[in-house]
Amino acid sequence: MKPSLTALVLASTALVTPAFAAPEAYTLDPSHSQIVFSYNHLGFSTGTGMFSGFEGQIQFDQEDPAASSVTVSFPVRSMLTGWQERFDHFMSPDFFDASEDEMVTFTSTSIEVTGETTALITGDLTLNGVTKPVVLEATLNQIGDHPMEGKPWAGFDATTTLIRSDYNLGLFAPYVSDEVTVQISVEAMKAE
Repeated sequence: MKPSLTALVLASTALVTPAFAAPEAYTLDPSHSQIVFSYNHLGFSTGTGMFSGFEGQIQFDQEDPAASSVTVSFPVRSMLTGWQERFDHFMSPDFFDASEDEMVTFTSTSIEVTGETTALITGDLTLNGVTKPVVLEATLNQIGDHPMEGKPWAGFDATTTLIRSDYNLGLFAPYVSDEVTVQISVEAMKAE
């Protein structure tokens, strides 16, 4: 039987914290954290893109994992599409009209542990100047000492679906799907 998310979080922090309860900070590893998005393109294909190299932090609460939190931010213009003309179109006034410093941010507001290694993470997503609540279906992949780095490490996957038009990005909907599937995979290292 797999250990529960609560047990894994408690076990990982019990070894590195004093007897009193305190959140443990984990910093996202930008080289092993990605957000992949996909959408239906006119019924003919599935378009995809990715964000990588972003910053963020996870706080684990030793005694109450549901009181943990996560924050993430990255520039809109760090989007990878695999085709320069598509990227240019996404950054144009038709979609993001993104400045060099325009950021996407996510800040959790609650975490509901739902299973042995699963949780629902609710938070505020700010995208294209619009902030809306989003729920991530998250899975703890593994937590423990990193075999090469020699310090506590954690890995998570999460999914959600966004509605483009909620963020004023709905051009060509419904022909290009208004729904965008988002898949997230992150690694985080215990902060120094």
